[in-house]
Amino acid sequence: MEVPLPVLVFPSFATPSPQRTVPELIEHIRALTAEIQELYRLNSLPWVIGYSGGKDSTCVVQLVWNALAALPPDQLTKPVYICSTDTLVENPIVAAWVRQSLDRINTTAPAQGLPFEAHLLQPEVKDTFWVNLIGKGYPAPRHMFRWCTERLKIWPANRFIKDVVRANGEVLLVLGTRKAESPRRANVMAQHVVGNVGDHLPHSQVQSLLYRGNLPNTLIYSPIEDWRDDEVWLYLMQYANPWGYSNKALFEMYQGATPDNECAFVVDGSTPSCGDSRFGCWVCTLVSRDRSMEAMILNDDEKAWMQPLLDLRNELDVYNDHDRRDFRRMSGKVQLFQRHSTNETLPIPGPYTRVWREKWLKKLLTAQKTARAQAPEGMNDITLITPAELSEIRRIWREDKHEFDDSLPRIYRKATGEIFKDPRPGADQSQLGSDEWSVLADLCQDDPMHLELMTKLLDTERQYATMGRRVGIFEALEKCFDSSSRSRDDAIAQAYHRHDLKTAAAEGDVEQVKALAEWGAIRFAAPPRAAEPEADYS
Repeated sequence: MEVPLPVLVFPSFATPSPQRTVPELIEHIRALTAEIQELYRLNSLPWVIGYSGGKDSTCVVQLVWNALAALPPDQLTKPVYICSTDTLVENPIVAAWVRQSLDRINTTAPAQGLPFEAHLLQPEVKDTFWVNLIGKGYPAPRHMFRWCTERLKIWPANRFIKDVVRANGEVLLVLGTRKAESPRRANVMAQHVVGNVGDHLPHSQVQSLLYRGNLPNTLIYSPIEDWRDDEVWLYLMQYANPWGYSNKALFEMYQGATPDNECAFVVDGSTPSCGDSRFGCWVCTLVSRDRSMEAMILNDDEKAWMQPLLDLRNELDVYNDHDRRDFRRMSGKVQLFQRHSTNETLPIPGPYTRVWREKWLKKLLTAQKTARAQAPEGMNDITLITPAELSEIRRIWREDKHEFDDSLPRIYRKATGEIFKDPRPGADQSQLGSDEWSVLADLCQDDPMHLELMTKLLDTERQYATMGRRVGIFEALEKCFDSSSRSRDDAIAQAYHRHDLKTAAAEGDVEQVKALAEWGAIRFAAPPRAAEPEADYS
């Protein structure tokens, strides 16, 4: 049974290039439909289709949907999972679009007797953007430290795929990747080719290529790999969306965007940043500007409520942010690097300081409150950070960073006017709090490193107090001294001294090593302990 093919009429925005004529495109779609049907019936392996809500992934889902809809019901023997990853920091307009589309798929597919199941995947709470940036203090992502893609996109997708593989042995991953996206994408695809559909379906007229997935027992099928942008839009405009969503509205979302790209369903690290597209994260600092959100706000008064989000994103995007960050790495140690352009050896800045982590939380909660007040109906309950994320940030600050004065509930109440209700059982119970912190601050007389050391030591002792066997407490206390017992200048000077020692040793300069070692023994020696007073036995 063949899918009925309408007559294609070129809209004004998409005139095809000479490579493939309209009749050729129609014939290609017909052949591709037959290939999808045969590939589906070939074996019992389930399919997973990556869906971002953008034009390419919508095109792929629609092709597969139309192909399977033309098969007899008794041949629809295995599930097709349609998966989209919600990073929790998606462009809110697009995030709402995708959620509604997935809901429509889950309603329409059973009604039509089709084996599609839509799943909205999310990162685990410990991996979310705000837990890492505000909780742990990770700096805004850069190309040299692109920590977000793995946690927000790759890991959630891979978890789902691994679960399917575990249950079925293998899986076919169907993606909307196209060679025309970029030379880099074409290169990556070429490196992962393992064969073509013709190896399994000798009568296939299309002979699509198959690619090796990064995960074991996964094969990737990209049915539109050779399609051009104009062909994708022609297909979407001329073939009605089978689950009842509007492809015209999709096109309108793309109108006014600077580059016509989408943020793909990501399963590996080769996928480029999505920051220049409508289908990316609103917090993305891997690009110089979020032109898509700027265009949305500029072109549509009803989207002006997103301005607080854009302002916050721009505040995050400061290239030289060393004044916002700790002089030590996350481990508590000072680490040096050599800048090749100037041949300087400089300390590597670490996570955001406590002051800036608290500032980011306040700014985010304020942006959320402002956006809710200004957003139209349907978007006025927008959530920029979830209660679960706030709870995890609070836990990290109190337990991992020993900031037991528990500032998060105070910041939340000041920014929102509401009381923070922590969903974690027992989270509001604590032996140490703001009163004890204030006493320590007075005793330390405004010495930040002394205060940090005292709070770490006291809270480390508290954490081990309830243990039957306090194994590891001395190592934990020693780590407190290693990271917090010296002033900023002394810690950096010691790091330079170690660097100079290693350099002299590598060069075989024995005299220099000896001189540096003697100088360091004096400069960085622990202060002498006060003499014990003699006991008076008279």
